[in-house]
Amino acid sequence: MKRRKLVQFAVRSLWLVALSAATGSSQADDWPVKNFRVVVPYAPGSATDLVPRTIFEAVGTQLGRSFIVENRVGGGTTVGANAVARADPDGYTILAHSNAIVTVPAIQPSVPYDPVQDFAAITPLGNVPMVLVVAPAKNIKSVQELVAAAKAKPGSITYAAAGIGTPPHLTAERFRLAAGFDGLLVPFKGAPEALTEVLTGRVDFYFCPLPVALPFIGDGKLLALAVSGSKRALALPNVPTTLESGFPNSDFDFWVGAFVPKQTPRDVVAKLHRETVTAIESAAVKEKLAKLGVEPMVMTAGDFDARIAREAGVAVTLAKAANITPQPQ
Repeated sequence: MKRRKLVQFAVRSLWLVALSAATGSSQADDWPVKNFRVVVPYAPGSATDLVPRTIFEAVGTQLGRSFIVENRVGGGTTVGANAVARADPDGYTILAHSNAIVTVPAIQPSVPYDPVQDFAAITPLGNVPMVLVVAPAKNIKSVQELVAAAKAKPGSITYAAAGIGTPPHLTAERFRLAAGFDGLLVPFKGAPEALTEVLTGRVDFYFCPLPVALPFIGDGKLLALAVSGSKRALALPNVPTTLESGFPNSDFDFWVGAFVPKQTPRDVVAKLHRETVTAIESAAVKEKLAKLGVEPMVMTAGDFDARIAREAGVAVTLAKAANITPQPQ
């Protein structure tokens, strides 16, 4: 009797496995069963904070779950990123990060995570144009005038960055190398602090994420000289790119993306990708992102993974060219 029950149990188990395979059942079928945590390694109010808040609020409505945003700053964004890299790979802990996920490891000597080995990409959340801004009181009307002023007094012009090795920093370095001038870097913890110093005129210029700078540009408190991308920003159609301004190899893209720990099941990653893209492509979210100056950036999870690997190498090359000293945290 006991043997018969064991045989029946084995047969039933095999039948359930076969049925699961036939119907396409997977771990993601009943997922999610709880709320999510979205870790943002930037201060509230930054572009990398505003974009995921906008998108994951919509994803939460779709899934009937809450996406709780947690700002974990410190270590040049490595504290928050490492917290997600070491989290349970169940899809409930998400990292919302910029390309600092690859640029910071190129600068800091002992980053506790590997951007390629420790994360699985979900999807880009959007492309965030970076705009070169100055205070009107500087009386600088164009990129050419800015470069001329920098060359007139080598090493004296100051430029802000929201952290060492972050995209705003490397954007400024790439532009500086392309334009051929020396300057003095003034790093800050985040975009709001850097922007404040440029608004007051205490720092000369800043490549600022557009969502943060746009209100001040609209009010005339900042002058937009150029954008750093390969094409003009939709929100600033009359502002040229640095390439158009006559500085080859000066372009640098700044994006925001979503990631989970590397060992997260692929079906869970696929569902997160689908739900997030659905939210991004909704009319309501598109309108909100457009008001922030954030532009669409469509990419599959696999293609985004490949881009991360490619940009990691580019960041190392740029850091060496700019002679950026490794920054212990």
